[in-house]
Amino acid sequence: MSTFEIFLTAIALSMDAFAVAVCKGLSLDRKNFRLSALTGLYFGGFQALMPVIGFFLAGIFSDKINSFDHWIAFILLGIIGANMIKESRDTSCEVSSPSFSFVVMTGLAIATSIDALAVGVTYSFLKVNILYAAIITGITTFVISTAGVYIGNIFGAKYKSKAEFAGGLVLVLLGTKILLQHLGIL
Repeated sequence: MSTFEIFLTAIALSMDAFAVAVCKGLSLDRKNFRLSALTGLYFGGFQALMPVIGFFLAGIFSDKINSFDHWIAFILLGIIGANMIKESRDTSCEVSSPSFSFVVMTGLAIATSIDALAVGVTYSFLKVNILYAAIITGITTFVISTAGVYIGNIFGAKYKSKAEFAGGLVLVLLGTKILLQHLGIL
């Protein structure tokens, strides 16, 4: 997987966090850099950690599934992408609680990074440098989530569903590319 593909995957994974960050921004009375950066740290940190966990979990089983790992990558990315596309139809902000407490933010960060755990499994099959991918994913999510709080505060939920749709589409296309490469079509 190239640096560009890792970066695209990081952007796609960041879209759930972006959508939640937009909703958090809606709950603020005014722009607040500290809370925006805090949101970015939570989401970016978990988005960086989860692929590492998935990578090492998959490493335990990699020798047993090496012959069909490309199908697993295709299915995981396809399911995650399709789910994001489906969720993009929901324009509400159910997580617009004004609380930025440890419990609330940790819960949201875990919920938005479960997809990254599955992508970490895919990274293991593709022999991606996990530290490099985790750093790119964490930084990308930090920037996008921090911006998401500002965007939510200024513009409302206007961009939430479009971002989720685009992220889902990117993951589906990357999964398809991985499968086609392993089948020798690309």
